[in-house]
Amino acid sequence: MNREAAERRGRGAETLACWYLRLKGWRILARRARVAGGEVDIVARRGRTLAFVEVKARATEDAAAFALDEWRLRRVAVAAERLAPRYLRAGDDLRIDALFVVPKRWPRHLPNVWQG
Repeated sequence: MNREAAERRGRGAETLACWYLRLKGWRILARRARVAGGEVDIVARRGRTLAFVEVKARATEDAAAFALDEWRLRRVAVAAERLAPRYLRAGDDLRIDALFVVPKRWPRHLPNVWQG
C-alpha cells in the first residue's frame, strides 16, 4: 500500500474511532494533536477522565495489537505529557488508551494501555 492510501485509511479509521467514542459518551477535544517528539491521534474526555487515544487500523485485531509496540506507545506518552497542560483540569485522571479498528467488526477500545 502506498503512503497516500495508508494516510487515507488512517484518517478514515480515526474518524470511525471518534464516532465510536462519541457513542460511548466521550467528547473529542482534538484529532492528530502534534508536538515535538510525537503525535496523539485523538484527545478525548469523559467526565473526569482525559484520554490520549492511539488508533490502529489493520486487517486483524492481532495485527493491530502487534502494531502498537513499546516504541510507538512511548512516542504517544511523550506527546501526551506535552499536551496535557492544554487539556488537563484539576482532579482529572489522565490515561493513554488504544483503539483497534478492524474491518467488519466494532472498534475495540483498550483503556490505560501505558503504564510507563
